[in-house]
Amino acid sequence: MTELTKHDSSTVYIKPTTGFAALNLGDLWRYRELVVFMIWRDIKVRYKQTLLGAAWAVIQPVMTMLVFNFLFGSVAKVPTDGIPYPIFSFAGLLPWGLFTTALNTASRSLTSNHNMISKVYFPRLVLPMASVLGGLVDFAIAFVIMGGMMVYYKVTPTLDVLWAVPVFIVLTIITALGVALWLSAVNVQYRDVGYALPFLTQFWLFVTPVAYSSKVISDKWQMVYALNPMAGVVNGFRWALLGKGNAPDSLVAISTGIALLVLVSGLIYFRNMERTFADTI
Repeated sequence: MTELTKHDSSTVYIKPTTGFAALNLGDLWRYRELVVFMIWRDIKVRYKQTLLGAAWAVIQPVMTMLVFNFLFGSVAKVPTDGIPYPIFSFAGLLPWGLFTTALNTASRSLTSNHNMISKVYFPRLVLPMASVLGGLVDFAIAFVIMGGMMVYYKVTPTLDVLWAVPVFIVLTIITALGVALWLSAVNVQYRDVGYALPFLTQFWLFVTPVAYSSKVISDKWQMVYALNPMAGVVNGFRWALLGKGNAPDSLVAISTGIALLVLVSGLIYFRNMERTFADTI
């Protein structure tokens, strides 16, 4: 990576960038119109030539909720802190759906846009970021369904903590972007990522308290469980929306720290590999 420094009207110095300046995060602001365009393009492509269109943003979490309701609500009867199980599980599926949608699209964002990468310059970070932010549309649609379910089951959100909902949405995006930066960069060189991703997301779902409460995990394993950043996200989001469950504590702080660590390390790895993308892809 290089940096152009203009000292006067006639002299331009080219020198290597160092430290966090090498991440060139300011490029994202300069290319913000491209980010918006890519978000809009990803949304249109996602539902192009589909019979149900954006309804898939509702069908997928609702069907998953119905399966969870039968297995964990009716058969296993897992504790839900006094919340109707459909509300309990759907509140967990909201951030989880945002995470998996972002992860699946962002991890393939470089290889699916190989023509752009090999022909024109732009910050490659635009591609995974646009894919992650594009998932907010599906999240917003599913969130409306959540509101209707809360009215139906007469579940009232706790207004005192409702302000924290956007915080955990941002934390979901941070987690998804951090993991996607690692996977998208690796996917350029090793296409095994595409085969491993469905298994990874399925395994990750079962170690995240989406269908069950994290209280079923014994105390001796809680610290290890908190190393899963999505555990803190789902717990915190459910608490912020419904006012019940695990309030933010040291375990959520650990999950947040892991999410930030994954994001920063992903940014560094992505930028280091970026110079090879056009030749390898």
